[in-house]
Amino acid sequence: MRVACVEKGVYPEPFVAFLVMPCYHCAKPACISACPADAVTKRQSDGIVVVERERCLGKASCQACLEACPYGAPQFRLEDDAKMEKCDLCLDRLAQGKKPICVEACPMRALDAGPMEELRDRYGGGRVAEGFSWHEGVAPSVIFKGKVDERGSAVRSIELVPRLTC
Repeated sequence: MRVACVEKGVYPEPFVAFLVMPCYHCAKPACISACPADAVTKRQSDGIVVVERERCLGKASCQACLEACPYGAPQFRLEDDAKMEKCDLCLDRLAQGKKPICVEACPMRALDAGPMEELRDRYGGGRVAEGFSWHEGVAPSVIFKGKVDERGSAVRSIELVPRLTC
């Protein structure tokens, strides 16, 4: 998973935030229609966008999925014959009733995953975070939980909640 460090402000009021940048399992993923090999699909059951790596043409022949994704989620390893890879929300763990490893491993407990309706009930519907741009055309399946200060006033949002359902 890629993590962007967002630094703003100057002394005496610097600001640092970390934006996790996995696949956001968009409601309308641009990578699906861009893939000439039909290697990228969206599961009907839960909305997870998956890659059939065997079907992928590889980075030497095609990078259409990477170019189409406004978040740069599709990735290729360094090998010449590398096939596209991206977050699949740890499908093997989900099948066992477990959370994705990023959720369980996050030392700040800033990540969560689950059905979108449950996540909205728990965290609201935040679309704003430092370093993130909402693209309506793909409708990323992510909620940012707003931070509040000691008075209960909203401050910059920096937490990510990946989506599991459409």
